[in-house]
Amino acid sequence: MAEAVVSFVLESVRDFTIQEAKFLTGVSHQVEVAQNELQLMQGFLKDADARQGQDETVRIWVAKIRDAAYDLEDVIQTYGLKVVSKKKRGLKNVLKRFACIFKEGVDVQRIGNEIENITTRISDLRSSLQKYNINETRESSGGESSLQLHERLRRSYSHVVERDVVGLESNVKELVMHLVKDENRHQVVSVWGMGGLGKTTLARKVYHHKKVRQHFHSFAWVCVSQRYQVRNVWEGILFEVISSATKEQKQEMKDMTDDEIAKKLFRVLQKMKCLVILDDIWRIETWNLLKAAFPNVETESTILLTTRNKKVATLPNRNAFLHKLQPLNENESWSLFEKKAISERADIDLGIFTKKRELGMKMLRHCKGLPLAIIVLAGVLARKNTVREWERVYENVREYISRGIGHEEEYEGHYPEDFEFLVSELTKLWVAEGLISLRQQRHGSRETMEDIARDYLSELVERCLVQVGTNGSTRTIKGCRIHDLVRDMCLLKAKEESFLQMNYSLQENTSSVAVEVAQLGKIRRLAIYLDENADKLVSSRDETNGHDFKVLRVLKVEALNQVEVELPSEIGNMVHLSAKGNLELSTLGHLQTLYNISSEYCDLEDVGRLTNLRKLKIRVSSSLQNLEEILKSTGSTLNRIRSLSVNYEMNNGEELAMQIVSSCQGIYKLTLEGPIAELPNELHNYPNLTKLQLWRCGLKEDQMGILEKLPNLTILMLFGKAFHENTKILVFSKGGFPSLEFLYVSSMVRIPEWRVEEGAMPCLCRLKIQHCSGLTMLPDGLRYLTNLRELTITRMRRELHCRIQEDGEDFYKIQHVPSLVIGEPWDPALMQW
Repeated sequence: MAEAVVSFVLESVRDFTIQEAKFLTGVSHQVEVAQNELQLMQGFLKDADARQGQDETVRIWVAKIRDAAYDLEDVIQTYGLKVVSKKKRGLKNVLKRFACIFKEGVDVQRIGNEIENITTRISDLRSSLQKYNINETRESSGGESSLQLHERLRRSYSHVVERDVVGLESNVKELVMHLVKDENRHQVVSVWGMGGLGKTTLARKVYHHKKVRQHFHSFAWVCVSQRYQVRNVWEGILFEVISSATKEQKQEMKDMTDDEIAKKLFRVLQKMKCLVILDDIWRIETWNLLKAAFPNVETESTILLTTRNKKVATLPNRNAFLHKLQPLNENESWSLFEKKAISERADIDLGIFTKKRELGMKMLRHCKGLPLAIIVLAGVLARKNTVREWERVYENVREYISRGIGHEEEYEGHYPEDFEFLVSELTKLWVAEGLISLRQQRHGSRETMEDIARDYLSELVERCLVQVGTNGSTRTIKGCRIHDLVRDMCLLKAKEESFLQMNYSLQENTSSVAVEVAQLGKIRRLAIYLDENADKLVSSRDETNGHDFKVLRVLKVEALNQVEVELPSEIGNMVHLSAKGNLELSTLGHLQTLYNISSEYCDLEDVGRLTNLRKLKIRVSSSLQNLEEILKSTGSTLNRIRSLSVNYEMNNGEELAMQIVSSCQGIYKLTLEGPIAELPNELHNYPNLTKLQLWRCGLKEDQMGILEKLPNLTILMLFGKAFHENTKILVFSKGGFPSLEFLYVSSMVRIPEWRVEEGAMPCLCRLKIQHCSGLTMLPDGLRYLTNLRELTITRMRRELHCRIQEDGEDFYKIQHVPSLVIGEPWDPALMQW
């Protein structure tokens, strides 16, 4: 999407020139002129983006604009960063200083010429607009924008009944049954599934079904979509339901206030037997705004809604029914494809039909059972008569079924097929790339850019574009996958936009790159997935192919810790990746996550200046002078930290660590790694503390009394010597840990007994115990944990493992747990404690 690229580049260049204006004084005029040209172009790109899928010449024009915008960003930032690095080196003598100035002068002239050349390219492209019949689109001009046009074109209507519908018979039958039954009937029926499955088509079939028409007295169909007004939706339903209303009555309703119109619709639906279709609801907020006009009391009316958002589909209504629409199977896919793609002429050659069927079945695998994808592909092939034409489509099948996808989704394409990616990693990439900005922050909110990015990802999950893999300990989404078809579309869009290069196994002996997404030339984002045979990151093949890595902005290497590879010497020329002198923490104003920093190499006062810092992992490795005064002066900033991890080993490390902990009273997550006999007494006053990890702390036995009084603690992890090795018994007393939901105990090898009293941990639902070789039996009190849903036990004494088998003497303690995972027992021959 060229419009998005140009907007992104303009913002990037604007931000850079503001920050580094003093270093760009020689070319500021040229930069300003180039920016103006791009801004003038923006109004035309909406129309061009909408048309490039149907017009090859427009697609080429759009590609040229996009490349020019990227080139402008590269030239300005590459030059600017070089000048910045020179200014910060602190040249020591006059000769070097004059040499540097001379070199900078040459660079200024060259960079000015390059910017002017790019500006001329953009200007020439703008002057050719008329030739391509590309028109300017402005939201405020009174005309219809491409987005509005798209919304209008995809808007559904009740009277339009599709032909050649396949695979919906059983779905229609089930929905009709739920709609017309009188006993245990549903007030809300939700049809849910990913885009392109045929939700609207199914709703139409049901809407016009004979039994449904006989059952209900009046009907209304409204397409909600993304651009809607609550008042218009309510009025539209009223006008359809009260079809006999006179012109005067309709005018009277138009004169009502929003509250009055909602009450009117509420009463009508309550008294009459109506079926209302709300097609294509995107967000739960939309439903929450609309539902005020729908009866929440006993009524014979029914709301049927379609959505790709799971939250909308699973409404908190006891009379709601959820119908999840599934993809077509292989036979259904072929049936739909054949109806659309192959002529019904009787004289079709059997040999040609057989070959077309063979090619068609291969192409259908890429559609994954999505009717929309099948129809798009079949529509292309319906106009192609020869087998050779079908073969050409087969060679580029993925391009024919691709549709527009945004940059956030493009980024998902760099993950391998069926790969589960970490949400935290993806959202950080979005933020680092500038795809998320604080301008998208909700008014008055203190949320971070990572929070906003997570919201976007959640939206993609709810729309079925992203599939949930694993959940974290706090039930948040930790890992995700993307549907193969969605991934294909992401990669195709990334290729069109020159957004991403993705390579597998770039070792020297590889004959070809398994997946390559990008045209030869400049690469801005590179993802490399290494296998065990890889010996270098970039092979000579890539160098000879003419790839230019100098403007690389993102380099992501998977499995680098599992193999030994040679780093290319050219990595030092990558100006956007290499360090710009010494790291100055105080300048990183937008930094949110700072991990593995050592007090030996950083100034804690600088950390205190990071006003957006939310996650801090620090290693106290040297004595810190005036720490108390420093913490007082930076207290307001440190109190914004949500996740804190402190590692300490030195003699007075415990005292210093506790001072840091005491300055971060807003934390949600705390990790302590190092010896500490006693926890701070004020810990129970931390209002947000929900997750606590203790590593090698050697706590006194009585410290459990402090832990179990933490009111909001939901996750507790005790690892290797969390309690002192002389501890004889761990006691979880009655009323202790009132909010704890997950307990993980690992590698506490010296503790021989564990007691759980009745009334302890009343909310515990997950328990994991491993590597605790001192225990010979589980605590009897586990039978009191009635909310326990998942128990994992592994690498414990063989004696304990025997006792908890189904025929074991201790099985009664855990027999009530629905999910039991009993792993291998501890083998002294394999592991030393």
